[in-house]
Amino acid sequence: MTAVAETPTSDRTPGLIERYTTLPAWLRWMLITGGAMLVVAIVQEISGTEGLTTFRSSQGMLKWSIPLLLSAMGGLLSERAGVVNIGLDGIMAVGMWCGAWGAYNYGAWGGLLAAAAGGALVGLLHAVATITFRVDHIVSGVAILILGPGLTRYLSERVFVNYPGGSQTQSPRVDGLGNVTVPFLAGGKIGDWRSPDFFGWFEKQDWFWISDIAGVLKGLMLQVAYFTLLSIALTLVLAWLLWRTRTGLRLRSAGENPWAGESLGINIYFYKYLGVVMSGALAGLSGAFIALELANIYRGGTTNGRGFIALAVMIFGNYRVRGIVFGALLFAYPFSLALTDFDGKATRALLLVIALALAATAAWAIRRQRIVDAAIAAAIGLVVFVWYLFTDAAPAWLPDSMPYAIVLLVLIFNFQKLRMPKADGQHYRRGEH
Repeated sequence: MTAVAETPTSDRTPGLIERYTTLPAWLRWMLITGGAMLVVAIVQEISGTEGLTTFRSSQGMLKWSIPLLLSAMGGLLSERAGVVNIGLDGIMAVGMWCGAWGAYNYGAWGGLLAAAAGGALVGLLHAVATITFRVDHIVSGVAILILGPGLTRYLSERVFVNYPGGSQTQSPRVDGLGNVTVPFLAGGKIGDWRSPDFFGWFEKQDWFWISDIAGVLKGLMLQVAYFTLLSIALTLVLAWLLWRTRTGLRLRSAGENPWAGESLGINIYFYKYLGVVMSGALAGLSGAFIALELANIYRGGTTNGRGFIALAVMIFGNYRVRGIVFGALLFAYPFSLALTDFDGKATRALLLVIALALAATAAWAIRRQRIVDAAIAAAIGLVVFVWYLFTDAAPAWLPDSMPYAIVLLVLIFNFQKLRMPKADGQHYRRGEH
């Protein structure tokens, strides 16, 4: 019998997926983004709309993502320290009020400092209740959700009613930090001279895919608020602090195994307090962004549940900074689209994008032999596709419901990969173990 020589493993030509995994992370993300933009461009051609990739849609996406990003980062710091903070929406309400009060009396920077301080104080209240007095984390969070709107209404009745244009439900109008447009790439000014608009020129050419990418990039560089740039820088600093410093390691140990950290001499109480107070400060800044940049006014009840959506962003991001950034942009996109899509056609086209994404999810599940997940994804995708076929314009309520639907799908298809801190939500007492 003639022996058949096997090809050595080292001589085997690597497949497409293996080649992709060896690429640098930044190049992989560029390929994913370019592929997603190609799918969106094809969907637009089929649906007869251009609303998905205009500069206005991406500009609004970036702006609406910042409150979600700041609050989700606040939730991440608290949960990494082992304390569940579902009261983010209530802290945002306090941050909105303090931001508007500070901006009216001391300017925009005063509003930022006041919002951070107000949010930190509410975070400190949550820390005292859950860490020192060992109150159930959910109960304390619900109390803050009730306290936030009630406290701001009380303060408005005592303060804003005495200001010109203020009342018991709103503040006078306030100004933000201002904005900047990137010169040459998006047509920003240098002094009094307006520079060329590189991405705008490509967008106007109406070239398939190329113009779509140019429109999205222009929106990310057009009239970007200084508050937005500050928030992005703060996110990068916090990511470095959490994952690259001794302080971050100790804070994470408070949420993973506080008793092991205690055995190494770490003051677990301090780092738990630090995480929760910083969480409150970030949620307060999130509220200030709404008051100063989105609405230019404090108005009671205008958080619109964004604190809860921020919690969904944190879960979607699997308690990781990179996932939270992506989730904030993804969840903010439908809100932006709703403000620019007056005829509902672009939102209808988004239904087809969702159907294709669910089809890809079903294929991914089949590849991993997860038949039940594949069947669920295929069934939901079919329903969404039929909805797309039999409607001319999507309903107005659809964009507001998309973030909750996305996080439900994540919990269904990716629940086993969710990695929350092991001691998250558990009570800690020094020397207990």
